[in-house]
Amino acid sequence: MEKNSKIYVAGHRGMVGSAIVRKFQQEGFANFVLRTSKELDLRNQQAVADFFAEEKPDYVFLAAAKVGGILANNTYRADFIYENLMIQNNVIHQSYLNGVKKLMFLGSSCIYPKMAPQPLKEEYLLTGLLEPTNEPYAIAKISGIKMCEAYREQYGCNFISVMPTNLYGENDNYDLQNSHVLPALMRKFVEARQESKEFVEIWGTGSPLREFLNVDDLADACYFLMQNYDEKGFVNIGTGEDISIKDLALLVKELSGYKGELRFDTSKPDGTPRKLMDVSYLKNLGWKAKITLREGISKILQEKFDLEMA
Repeated sequence: MEKNSKIYVAGHRGMVGSAIVRKFQQEGFANFVLRTSKELDLRNQQAVADFFAEEKPDYVFLAAAKVGGILANNTYRADFIYENLMIQNNVIHQSYLNGVKKLMFLGSSCIYPKMAPQPLKEEYLLTGLLEPTNEPYAIAKISGIKMCEAYREQYGCNFISVMPTNLYGENDNYDLQNSHVLPALMRKFVEARQESKEFVEIWGTGSPLREFLNVDDLADACYFLMQNYDEKGFVNIGTGEDISIKDLALLVKELSGYKGELRFDTSKPDGTPRKLMDVSYLKNLGWKAKITLREGISKILQEKFDLEMA
């Protein structure tokens, strides 16, 4: 990629898109074409066609998506499949029509079968049934992967796909009603410390294992792959390490300086027992995560919550 290449990041105000913009700016790239969802509705076929015809970006990162937690995915099933398919179809097809040099499609680890072996290897895609609660979203993301492969095979487009694990970091969502587990824990412990609460309640038994990747590491991996990867198959992006929810809670408790106790509400669901990505393929290409979970959480507690570290 040339430093003056025109780069379009779809979803640049989200956690992933904003991290990609930051990374490329750090590397000396400055020619970005960016549109908010109000300025450009990616579900609108004509609007996307007009945008690509006018701007003619050289490189595209497709990080825009309708996303949410289990409740939202299960409640708005039609919205999740329709909107994500429309966004993907429009951006990928117009990238082909307008001669984009390279496109990166960002998926999600929820594409894997519910009962797939652990850790999750790329070849496990489409080998079993999906998790029912987010099946519409997962099917949309699988369609995006297959669309990139089909345009590569039929038209010779250099369209690649990556599958990140659970992400956290700058521009995350800290709403206790619809955020993911790590940002929710950080907010819970900070507020418990500030309000001198006797205990913090954790959903479930604390036994499920989860993997967490800092979004700045994801952006670094995306930068690396845009420079070095041109193959058909998609690539897992993660740390290759997981941690139990209980140990995660204990780590956040320690780093936040909270002195009370943990209480596990075992009437609440645990979810999948384990969800770990196999990242050996990406490591063999020459990239691995750099930011440890302790470092990443400490940085957020300092910068987002203005905590002096314990």
